[in-house]
Amino acid sequence: MREQRLSGTRERLDVFGGVYSNHHALATVLRDIAARAAEHAACLGDLGGFGPHPERSIALLRASGVPTVQGNYDHSIGHGLDDCACGYTDPEDEHFAQLSYDYTAAHVGDDSRAWLRELPRERRLTLGGRRVLLCHGSPRRQNEFLWASTCSDDFLRWLCDTYSADIMVCSHTGMHWSRELPDGRLVVNCGAIGRPAHDGRTHTWYAGITAGPERATVEFLPVHHDHEALASEMDAERLPAEFVTTIRTGWWITCLGNMPARERLAARERLGAGARLAP
Repeated sequence: MREQRLSGTRERLDVFGGVYSNHHALATVLRDIAARAAEHAACLGDLGGFGPHPERSIALLRASGVPTVQGNYDHSIGHGLDDCACGYTDPEDEHFAQLSYDYTAAHVGDDSRAWLRELPRERRLTLGGRRVLLCHGSPRRQNEFLWASTCSDDFLRWLCDTYSADIMVCSHTGMHWSRELPDGRLVVNCGAIGRPAHDGRTHTWYAGITAGPERATVEFLPVHHDHEALASEMDAERLPAEFVTTIRTGWWITCLGNMPARERLAARERLGAGARLAP
């Protein structure tokens, strides 16, 4: 894929992923980006799953013109596969993933499937003189989970070396984090806008990356959307009650079997500090 050089007075890129059919959060992010007159933005995929009415999110994103990288969900829906290829190994996680996938597959039309099928698996660009690689899971596998606790500096350095990146941005885990490596390179997981980050808060997150010749930095931006309206739609569509609870409380009820121990512990520590519902 040809590398695109971004030009303009601000060397900033806003990145979001894990839409998960949350058209309320997506509309909020798109308005936020427009209000800041952000020059450059990208979506890192997984438009469907979890939430209701997937065509609404697809239509919003297509109309926005925001360049989009294909997630594993988009690939599966686009190619009419039997499951989301999310990469889960826990049977309960797989059970809920299948419920979510079957709902999404039944509510996406042929035109959207064709668009999802043609999305690129990665995007490369130059920001502030630095090579940026955008992907969904990781540059080596679309559904690879890059968790903060399981990624050593050496591993992240190897990814950046192998895939020629000074800034690497991914999504897929649903939890946002970033790491500046000792050599100044930056790895960012932009999290998900479609589902809370298992932190007892109902808003979600995306990332703003600023790059220059000396350093690249990231800020994580909250997405305050009408989560109650989303939950009501999910109820009306008879999506799993566990999904709706996550939207209303900010705590994951599903996908916990896939979560590393350190992320689980951090969530429990937040719970002890006054969160509302035990995961």
